[in-house]
Amino acid sequence: MALPQTLRASVTPPELELVASQQLIEIIPMISMEKTAFISGAYGPLRPPNKAKIPLWMAVNLKMKKKCHIVAPDWLTADYLQERLNLETTDLSFSSLPFRFAEIAKVILDVASDDVENPDKIRSLLKDLREARQAKSREGLRTLDHSELTLSNLSSMEINEIRPYFIQSMSIMTQLVRNPAPDPLGHP
Repeated sequence: MALPQTLRASVTPPELELVASQQLIEIIPMISMEKTAFISGAYGPLRPPNKAKIPLWMAVNLKMKKKCHIVAPDWLTADYLQERLNLETTDLSFSSLPFRFAEIAKVILDVASDDVENPDKIRSLLKDLREARQAKSREGLRTLDHSELTLSNLSSMEINEIRPYFIQSMSIMTQLVRNPAPDPLGHP
């Protein structure tokens, strides 16, 4: 079965979450477990109450079985996100955030909101941050230059969102540069 045209040029958000699930995060295990080998690597040992770094997918699995608490990353706090939002609304460039911040935040807030301080405030700040960054992305697409493009500090989700528009815009701009319209005054 072929994918619809709209999905051929980009990755779906659940696919981005799957990729982000490989990121290592800290947990506080509630069970003991020896070092265990997986295709993606070996993780552990887990010894309560010592923190351990494991992939997000494994942390989600353990959390759903009530076998760990997920430690929110340093950037997933109301203070940090408020600071980033202030930068987004006052600075022309994108503020620095982890490349997969949107996907990781969504997974953690969906599965372990009880492990995050002020989850509702964080959701609200993430929404505001997303809207501020989307406005910058739209403005950037409006002022697109065929000869140069800088995408500093965009996240994977943001790149994925603008990819279809960007590809179409660059294709049109390339055609315009190759075949410029004739000058009505006859100048070369």
